[in-house]
Amino acid sequence: MNTPIRRLSVLLAALFTALLVASTVVQFFQARTLASMSTNKRTLLDNYAQERGSIFVGGQPIARSVSVKDQYSWLRTYPSGPLYSQVTGFYAYAVGNPYGLERAADGLLSGSSDALFVRRVTDLITGRKTAGASLDLTLDPRAQEAADRALGQSRGAVVALDPRSGAILAMVSHPQYDPNALSSHNLGQAAAAWKALSSDPSQPYFNRAIGGNLYPPGSTFKVVTAAAALENGIVKDENSSVRGPASLDLPLTDAALPNENGRPCGPGDRTTLIHALEISCNTAFGTLGLDLGGEKLRAQAGRFGFGDTLDIPMRVSPSSVPADLNAPQAAQAAIGQFDVRTTPLQMAMVAAGVANQGRVMKPYLISQVRSANLDVIDSAPEPQELSQAVSPRTAEILKKMMVSVVENGSGARARIPGVAVAGKTGTAQHDPGKPPHAWFISFAPADDPKVAVAVVVESGGVTGSEVGGGRVAAPIARQVIEAVIRR
Repeated sequence: MNTPIRRLSVLLAALFTALLVASTVVQFFQARTLASMSTNKRTLLDNYAQERGSIFVGGQPIARSVSVKDQYSWLRTYPSGPLYSQVTGFYAYAVGNPYGLERAADGLLSGSSDALFVRRVTDLITGRKTAGASLDLTLDPRAQEAADRALGQSRGAVVALDPRSGAILAMVSHPQYDPNALSSHNLGQAAAAWKALSSDPSQPYFNRAIGGNLYPPGSTFKVVTAAAALENGIVKDENSSVRGPASLDLPLTDAALPNENGRPCGPGDRTTLIHALEISCNTAFGTLGLDLGGEKLRAQAGRFGFGDTLDIPMRVSPSSVPADLNAPQAAQAAIGQFDVRTTPLQMAMVAAGVANQGRVMKPYLISQVRSANLDVIDSAPEPQELSQAVSPRTAEILKKMMVSVVENGSGARARIPGVAVAGKTGTAQHDPGKPPHAWFISFAPADDPKVAVAVVVESGGVTGSEVGGGRVAAPIARQVIEAVIRR
């Protein structure tokens, strides 16, 4: 073979080798990535040709697929419209990537999960079309509707938990949106709906209960500070005497931490721990923050779940207390300000942990998974303990204090005749010039807790008082509690 032919043969062999390697990489190593690309319309059409599993609350579908006579075969519908919009999210051809539970549980709903492998093999043998699994959620429809109705036109969020198990009983985030507009097969209208939704400055598609822009917790965080003080021996019990001057001088700075009403919290600038929580005395809890220091405060918050990355199965943004707090920052953090940031779910976990003898349970949203023929494939595992946040003794003291907040203090509007309600109000400063956020965390009945609730109403507070949390957020929590305990 002469030299030119030999060189040409080598070149052709190299080209064929490169072609073989490239096709192997595409088919075996990049296949999953290419198939999941939002721009891969063939994959989307293939997915739409399969029946997607339904999502149920209280036996009623809140997301389901309806057979249609067009190229997509199935139309995803949301019978309750906006009510569960941030829970379900949406599955829409015009948008591509699903949102919410539609995304987090896509493998189950689409039928592609490894948990459904045996079912897919059976379908292949029998020639049946594979359908996705259905999900039964832990949500209580009465609690969800009560939270939605009570929150009304306000921006904010409500979360209710079963303190004993961690089951999520209500999850409402306002403003809402209608996912049916996005899942429409009229692609022009669906695209316009997505453009309007994604450009809305109020960000309705964010589930404020578990993510988005996290909130300062304000005075609801004083429950965590009280827990840290009790656990670390700074105070003995609810009747321990603590400093409560009109204004607290902070070290390392000329700034001071004042009480909202400008007055001391008791005679001789002293008060009891329980009274400090009843009236939400800033200087008392700021003093505890100085005594504890930032690391002990941060560690206690961590035992309630701050810093944890949770999946319910949607991802929950971790709540945070900054590291390396200096003394004045620790005093501010102790009253839920400075750079402390949290989700309503996290503050519901704080209330639930106190209710459950100090045990914080891992929150979850899916109670069971069922096949297309309604056979149970998987049930929620036994309740999982996330942490022992405080001792049972400390939890009992905190419970007494939170009950007193409702019976004798700022949480009076959460009272329910014949039911002992434990709670804590909060007013959280945020953007300068805007009204503070109004907070309330609670649980009931205090002697046999069945529900823990956290409420935040954006810019719903009144500067200079706890009125916002007590007047605006506490009645919302009361209505959710009533929906659960009187069902």
